[in-house]
Amino acid sequence: MEETKWVVQINEELKSDGTSVPEKEQWKRHSIYKIPSRVTALNQKAYKPQAVSFGPYHHGEEHLKDMEYHKHRALIHFLKRCKKPIELIFHCMDQVVDELRGSYNPLDQIWMQDTPRFLQMMILDGCFVLEILRAHDGVPDDYADNDPVFGEHGKLNVVPYIKRDMLMLENQLPLMVLRILIEIETDTTQGDELLIKQILKFFSPGTPETGTNGKCMHVLDVYRKSLIQQGPTKRTRVSKAKRRRLWLSIEEHDDDEIIRSAMELQDAGIRFKKSRTHSLGDISFVYGVLRLPALVVDDTTEYMFLNLIAFERLHAGAGNEITSYIFFMDTIIDSEMDVALLHRNGILVNALGCDRAVAKLFNSLSKDIAVDRQGVLDVVRMSMSNYCKKPWNLWRANLIHTYFRNPWAIVSLVAAIFLFALTIVQTVYTIAQYYQPPTTPSDSSSPFVIPSPRPWFRP
Repeated sequence: MEETKWVVQINEELKSDGTSVPEKEQWKRHSIYKIPSRVTALNQKAYKPQAVSFGPYHHGEEHLKDMEYHKHRALIHFLKRCKKPIELIFHCMDQVVDELRGSYNPLDQIWMQDTPRFLQMMILDGCFVLEILRAHDGVPDDYADNDPVFGEHGKLNVVPYIKRDMLMLENQLPLMVLRILIEIETDTTQGDELLIKQILKFFSPGTPETGTNGKCMHVLDVYRKSLIQQGPTKRTRVSKAKRRRLWLSIEEHDDDEIIRSAMELQDAGIRFKKSRTHSLGDISFVYGVLRLPALVVDDTTEYMFLNLIAFERLHAGAGNEITSYIFFMDTIIDSEMDVALLHRNGILVNALGCDRAVAKLFNSLSKDIAVDRQGVLDVVRMSMSNYCKKPWNLWRANLIHTYFRNPWAIVSLVAAIFLFALTIVQTVYTIAQYYQPPTTPSDSSSPFVIPSPRPWFRP
């Protein structure tokens, strides 16, 4: 009976020893994930590659097959340049095939059973990524200037779509594949450092080349760590005791601790300044000044952030920095007026053309996300909330909302103050005249002599 077989299987698993160790190692290997449908349902296009596939999840899809020919060309160029046999590369990849397979969660049985096909895909995709990274610095000598992918025309019309696809979570290659290819080509064991520099130069041209924290798993992980590598250059000052009280207050009265929009924060006396670095972790609130990193918002921003959020959501230990940043930005951006304010202060560079579109973008990114309520940004949020609750700041905010929103209200207020001042001056002048002592005849300095009053009767 099927039920009996299942019971026997469960009993055998219970009798086995040390099952938790392999299970822990299994979760540790995973770094590339198939995004659940409950996440992709919000924006299916954001997680699907448009030009090229990397790895097994989108391999063989009809609209991506055209790039397979260029992958083969990239492999031939790579082999001719490094002058190493394909057998050597295949052998080195075969030695780590279990680790490469373990990077994907889940992985179809086709790739588990057909090892040569899986390694062929890894080698082709890996060589193509390296050739794209190198073509960014200039067309290699062994490619024609009019090459449709690696030439100048391809860099302008094709590579931007490839760059976008390289940041898709489902479209990642284990960084080990690229490292092995570089080490075989250069006969060194320092492939990681060179590789990370090339990736950062490709995605962030013109920015200083700095390292990333910890071991990187794939291109998306390298890019994510480059975005958050720098912490706050100015620390938000909140004592531990006050921080504990504020956290308890948030848990009890969560609705009262919601951050206001950027315009409302400005009305409450908070000023906005650009952070010293472009790191998304460089956010602080000190002495009424909120410092935020500059961010360029363009057509790729939505796809990039959604995949970064998905990676933090699915990979245990990845952190929550990108998700917290998006949640924080969503709380201070409610309308196009907030976007315009941040743009005037150099915090948001709007490449979409419409402030309303930017506001809608940030509002949509924060849907259905979980945030660490005791992170660095939550301390900033609490400090801002405490600042806005001070009586002086509340009074000033109410004054601005009442009298300084409408130009005609400002004119009326100024006129009222002017008339009130004139009334006070007139009153003071009248009182001063009333109490002024009369001038006597003995006062030789006066040119006028006040005559004595005549009696009303004759003697």
